[in-house]
Amino acid sequence: MTFEIGLVFSIIGLAIILFFTEKFTIDTVSIGVMVAFLLTGILNVEEGLSGFSNPATITVAAMFVVSAAIFNTGLLDSFTHKLSAQAGKGQTHLLFTLMLSAGFLSAFISDTAVVALLMPAVIRLNKTDNIPPSKLLMPLSFGALMGGICTLLGTSTNILVSGIAEKAGLPSFGIFEMSLMGLVFFATGLIYMLTIGRWLTPTRKPKSELGDSIQLGNYLSELVILKNYEQLNEPLFKHKLFDKLPIKPLQIIRADGRKVRVYPNTAIQEGDIIRINCDKETLEKIKTTEGIELKADLKWNEENITGEDERLYEALVTPNSFLVNKNIKELNFKRLYNQVLVIGLRHRSDMLNSLLSKTDLRAGDILLLRATEESIQSVESSDDLLLLSETKSKVLNKTKSILTLAVLALIIGLASFEVFPIVVTAVAGGIALIMLGSLSTEQAYKAIDWKVILMLAGVLSMGLALEKTGGSQLIGDSIVESVGQYGPRAVMSALFALTFIMTNVMSNNATAALLAPIAISISAALDVDARPMLMAVTFAASLSFMTPMGYQTNTMIYTPGNYRFSDYIKVGTPLNLLLWIVATLCIPYFFPF
Repeated sequence: MTFEIGLVFSIIGLAIILFFTEKFTIDTVSIGVMVAFLLTGILNVEEGLSGFSNPATITVAAMFVVSAAIFNTGLLDSFTHKLSAQAGKGQTHLLFTLMLSAGFLSAFISDTAVVALLMPAVIRLNKTDNIPPSKLLMPLSFGALMGGICTLLGTSTNILVSGIAEKAGLPSFGIFEMSLMGLVFFATGLIYMLTIGRWLTPTRKPKSELGDSIQLGNYLSELVILKNYEQLNEPLFKHKLFDKLPIKPLQIIRADGRKVRVYPNTAIQEGDIIRINCDKETLEKIKTTEGIELKADLKWNEENITGEDERLYEALVTPNSFLVNKNIKELNFKRLYNQVLVIGLRHRSDMLNSLLSKTDLRAGDILLLRATEESIQSVESSDDLLLLSETKSKVLNKTKSILTLAVLALIIGLASFEVFPIVVTAVAGGIALIMLGSLSTEQAYKAIDWKVILMLAGVLSMGLALEKTGGSQLIGDSIVESVGQYGPRAVMSALFALTFIMTNVMSNNATAALLAPIAISISAALDVDARPMLMAVTFAASLSFMTPMGYQTNTMIYTPGNYRFSDYIKVGTPLNLLLWIVATLCIPYFFPF
């Protein structure tokens, strides 16, 4: 092994560790890797920055704009309205319809956007039809993932691998080239989730019903004890507040900063901050207790928590939100979101080691917000928070809807018949939608998830560095030496397994960017067609069911579904193993060696 290969492996190894620990956002790590390759001379400037001009990166950006235009027209609201009607026909019928709808939509637009669209409607079924979110959100995410592998446009991973293949002098993927094999995967996963998966999926009902609220469970919040509190210096077990209301005190922070464990005989003092665990209804009642304030991102008073026109809303921190790794205090929600106040947090862990206001937010956290109907619109229009409470449907504009669908059909049709490359039709389609008024230029810029674009540009440098230094050939030769004696099908099966294991602990795009060049090297070493190897990487990179951090949609449903890490292992592992067997048997049939 040369020094350069060792250096590349070291940089990529560090990146994988950072991806796994989530200490930094994935786009930060990806760009950092690119910069490391530039500084060490592994890649020159043109090579290092080539990810920004890669057709895959540009296509993904354009498809974000197209997806946003489709959402803006109100075309997709009908999917959410029909869910409740399907619930009346039985849970099996509902699961089938939900997964089929998610899969169909995800074949053409972002699967993350599809889950964001359908998740609030799924959660509301708890109130209308008494179906726990935990029984539906995992099938929703899995259905969207499996639908995304049915066309080239389904996920950025498909487009990324296609771009890597094209860069290597191989034919790019066709729009529907993946469809038949993708449908086999989807049918297998659908049958599994309707039978074994349905039995393994947990049933966790919310603890209470709150009228028109959604109620996803308990929240962490903080009480501040004021000098006019009537039971100052009395032991906790004597306090009427904790006796009458279902409040679980978790920790007391004294005025001098000392953290005190909660015991029945612990005295409550002026200036204490009491971290509590309770539901939304209890937080509403606390405001009537004299001498107590709720604390989160600012100091509260009775006036700003008792507005008659205000209500509580629940909002999810999205995977690519700029709020991730920032705390409530530094964000200043009141200014950022038009007087919206944070009064509670549902974090992935039950106990926080720091003050609520100083807790770094993570993707999948749910914030409990207090706002007026007018001020909550700033949250509803944000891509950084997904409002889980019921909101008004978009008014369907028939003319713009027809024009938007026509543009989407042209994008797909012209690329399918190879009149123009997909990057050309996608960009042209995005421009056309802006000119037709389906969305404004500002909305188009906002629709592009720049973190994903930066991440794609960064991870492409990893594959390029491996290829340039001979690292991909070295790994490919090692795999061939280990498994090659059993034939190309066995090698492809091993590559599929390696990909889905890696994608469950790090980014699917990073995994694909690393393994696609290796797949090409393996094919050359075996003297077989590279297509089945590349397809194994492409499919496996998106079939991530075993962990909540394996794919963005899995992260999104983690907290609203009241899931535990073990739930993903229990439900997702058999599904991944089943699809591995299907891939081993069927990929060579659709993509011969």
